[in-house]
Amino acid sequence: MEKISRYELMTTKPVEALVLRLAGPSLAIMMISAMYNMADTYFVGSLGTSATASLGIAFSLMALIQAVGFFFGQGAGSFIARALGAQDSENASRMAATGFFSSFCAGALITAAGLFFLTPLCRFLGATPTIMPYAQQYMRFILLGAPFMTSSLTQNNLLRFQGSSFYGMAGMVSGAVLNVGLDPLFIFGLNMGVSGASLATMLSQIVSCAILFFVSCRQQGNISIRLRNFYPHWTSYREMLRGGFPSLLRQGIASVATIFLNRAAGGFGDAVIAAVSIVNRVVLFATSALLGFGQGFQPVCGFNYGAKHYDRVKKAFWFCMKLSSSLLAVLAALGFIFAPDIIALFRKDDLEVIRIGTFALRVYCFPFPLLGWVILNNMMMQTTGKAVSASILALARQGLFLVPLVFLLDRWLGVLGIQIAMPIADFCTFLLSVPLGLRILRGMREKAE
Repeated sequence: MEKISRYELMTTKPVEALVLRLAGPSLAIMMISAMYNMADTYFVGSLGTSATASLGIAFSLMALIQAVGFFFGQGAGSFIARALGAQDSENASRMAATGFFSSFCAGALITAAGLFFLTPLCRFLGATPTIMPYAQQYMRFILLGAPFMTSSLTQNNLLRFQGSSFYGMAGMVSGAVLNVGLDPLFIFGLNMGVSGASLATMLSQIVSCAILFFVSCRQQGNISIRLRNFYPHWTSYREMLRGGFPSLLRQGIASVATIFLNRAAGGFGDAVIAAVSIVNRVVLFATSALLGFGQGFQPVCGFNYGAKHYDRVKKAFWFCMKLSSSLLAVLAALGFIFAPDIIALFRKDDLEVIRIGTFALRVYCFPFPLLGWVILNNMMMQTTGKAVSASILALARQGLFLVPLVFLLDRWLGVLGIQIAMPIADFCTFLLSVPLGLRILRGMREKAE
């Protein structure tokens, strides 16, 4: 009965109210998650430039771990939303269990491989000799927490696609708050340095995973994750590929792009790596608001697309588009004005880091308002099962454009090339996304007619 009432809610209530209701918890999750990433950078920043740079090295590893979690969560979740929209609870339950257990196993494989090859992995990710000891300390606990990080992200997405983003928020926020509290305790109180920051992150991920698993299994109205429903068959993974491959591609290529950035920046000193790391964390925090709106949109999109209410999908899309673009424009203006102060929050004692980071952040602000169209279109394509278009768009920003730009501009313009590569890549991605997005919207209009 609960599932039927939820179906009616998702397919009849005004989409604006639905998106805002579902976006609230997702927005809180994204903002707080980004905040505790920034907390690591803030506290570690007091340990020196090389220590700060080590977080930039580890950022690409964390992006890879997150890519796995988002792949299983978005892939299984988008299928679940369509299945619930079609009132097919049996296949939805099977997909939830398969997504969760597969995600945990994939995270465990990352742990084993990463710890075995820790030193060459750090070197490959761009660690210089001065950064290497800090990178090894930080990445060791991050790797140990990988299975819990992947499965937490998967569970959060499964709950969100069911329209239960509030419960996902409870688990993710609890872990994030714990991380922020443990950072100063471990780093300074127990004198663990960089290792303390990563240990705090690992423990927070374990707590988040436990809370989310309990909510998934105990909260009435949500699909319970049961081992007996685990169905590791090609048909399950094929559906996950349809919905999750764009996320895997987007996050995975983000990891590759960060490696290229770090290796290119490493040739100009630790200060450049540290500045790039800080700017990446700040931009991630700023885009969290957009991702929150997008994640509020996805279950509305999935339910109504599955129920063939295409007009409601388009109405929700344009509502999110107008709201997010306005917000991004305001954030871009604030980022441009206060860029020196923002960078100085993390490394106030290093004027070179502040100088390099300020220019990079200010240049990034120019294409920032365009990201609303890019990311919301990617989420719509992904949720409606348009895997090819979604994958192209997911690959474009950091794969088709950023990696080649870093490779070329770093040689032509030095540090300036590294600073301007991402803004140029964002603008090129926007140009590509316009025809792809309009085609999807036009296709739904024709189906509605």
